[in-house]
Amino acid sequence: MHDGCSQCFDNGMQIVDKIRTMGFNNTSLGMPLEIKCTNCDITFEMKTMECTCPDCRMVFGVTPCHSHSAEFVLPAGIDY
Repeated sequence: MHDGCSQCFDNGMQIVDKIRTMGFNNTSLGMPLEIKCTNCDITFEMKTMECTCPDCRMVFGVTPCHSHSAEFVLPAGIDY
């Protein structure tokens, strides 16, 4: 288990900051996840642990430990 990966996060900013610190933000997911943007409601495919909505630029993140399910993906903010 990666250090800090299993801890609970209050928001997507904390997740994105953590995966950036760990160097995993550009790591491919085992299987792409279908994400519905919380800002503009479009659905798109998340392929890496950090991704950006192609429509409104909302940034989303997920930790390696939880990258198997879209329910753990949280928004960090537009252009975060």
